[in-house]
Parts: sequence; structure tokens; C-alpha cells
Amino acid sequence: MKIGIASDHAGFEMKARLIAYLQEKGFELVNFGTDSAESMDYPDVAHPLALAVENGDVDCGIAFCGTGEGMAMTLNKHQGIRAGLAWDPAIAELTRRHNDANILVMPARFLSFEKVTAITDTWLSTPFEGGRHQRRIDKMPVSRG
Repeated sequence: MKIGIASDHAGFEMKARLIAYLQEKGFELVNFGTDSAESMDYPDVAHPLALAVENGDVDCGIAFCGTGEGMAMTLNKHQGIRAGLAWDPAIAELTRRHNDANILVMPARFLSFEKVTAITDTWLSTPFEGGRHQRRIDKMPVSRG
């Protein structure tokens, strides 16, 4: 599986640790930045990650910012993205099972690395349930007319 990953400066350290963790597990990672803890604007990395997921260049994505909120809001501007903000494995499971989230977003300033790996492992191993949930997902894109 090929996973795109991005963070702002607040999530840089957590992202770097998660990349190493996931590579050890055999996942291929594409890093969309940022590459330091120097202050930057999260949309600059969120939009390229979202486009890569939408275009099928990566199978799914993971993103970090301080609270996760800015990253999730930006990612979800893309019609083909269902970015789920998770701070607990149970929430991560439901974003996959019920919402078919294709990007996992986590609040780097509020989670331990152990919690991040538990959330990530749960999210990556949970299948989409389909059924009534697919009907709801089909209604998510905004129609302009």
C-alpha cells in the first residue's frame, strides 16, 4: 500500500516518527512535507496530498497539524476527499467503517506517539462497511446546479 503523508510544522516530528514506523511495517510512503519544524502554512501540503489521493497516485493519506482541524478543513475542500479527524482508535475505526475516509487526520499536539500508532494501525486495518453508508457517501459531493 502506498500512503501519502503530510504535516505542518506542529506535526513535523510526529510525522517523521510515523514514517519510520510505517516503513518498518512495509508500507510505501510519499512525503508531501513539510520537512522541518519551521513555521509554514498547512494548505501548502494539504492540497498536494489531497490531489494525490484524488488522482490515485497514493492509496490513502495521513495528515497532521497542531489540532488536526485546519488540515481536515483544507483537505475536505476537495470533492474526492473524505478526511476524518481522529484522536482515538474508536473514532479512526468509525471514520473508515462508516465514512470510508481516505485521509486520516490527527492532532499532533494532543497525542502521544503510542496513541498515534494505535490510531493509524486501526484506521489502516479497518474495512469500509458499505451498505447504508455508501448511500450517504454518495450524497457528500456538492452539486452545482
